[in-house]
Amino acid sequence: MLDSALARIGSPGSRRFARFLVVGALNAAVGYGLFVGFVLLGLAPEIALLLATILGVVFNFVTTGHYVFGNRDRSRVLRFIAVYAAVYVFNAAALRLMTVLSVPPLAAQLLLLPIAAIMTFVALRSFVFKGKSL
Repeated sequence: MLDSALARIGSPGSRRFARFLVVGALNAAVGYGLFVGFVLLGLAPEIALLLATILGVVFNFVTTGHYVFGNRDRSRVLRFIAVYAAVYVFNAAALRLMTVLSVPPLAAQLLLLPIAAIMTFVALRSFVFKGKSL
């Protein structure tokens, strides 16, 4: 049903980005839920973000690789991890800056999610799953 709805969207690139948003919403909900849980357990926001990122990478590789890019090539996992590591470094630095500016960590991370999602999509499309894909 979702695929048929997405099929009506214009270009293949637009459909790929729409699939990324759907899969990304699930991945982000899981990742943010883990982040919130770790913060509520008393972990520092940067550590909570690191743990949530690590736990989400394998799930994200499978869902994003298969559903968004139509690619199950496991040899790409190191590049996938590198993308997530780079986005994590940016995200952690921005999160630290926002908390120093007195933005509560849960709100700060919620504001950073769309930026991190766009960065991730562009990097995955350009560096990990470039070439033949859906």
